[in-house]
Amino acid sequence: MRFYLDEDIAPRAAFALRARGLDTVSAHECGMLRIVDAEQLAFAAREGRCLVTRNAQDFIALSRAAIRDQVPHAGIVCCPPGKGADVGAIVRGLIEVARRYPRGLGEFDLIYLP
Repeated sequence: MRFYLDEDIAPRAAFALRARGLDTVSAHECGMLRIVDAEQLAFAAREGRCLVTRNAQDFIALSRAAIRDQVPHAGIVCCPPGKGADVGAIVRGLIEVARRYPRGLGEFDLIYLP
């Protein structure tokens, strides 16, 4: 499982995930700040990375469009908006996602962290 953290996830989450052996990069590290959501998803797909975001509403719509247009991505994980400041909760949730899906999500999958 390879993660790409959207800009709405604190970059320290990427550091914490890497410290636990997970291949993770952040939009902050990749120079992808203030880029439209569709391009964020396209970037993650090109990199073979599951996009992680707190912006569920927009990415649900993008996921539906991807299915409709048959434009695969590497999966989307939506974190609850309230957990945005709780990096520990996000890290724990993503560790569990990586444990459950070691080969990554499917090319159109969208899941939610509890």
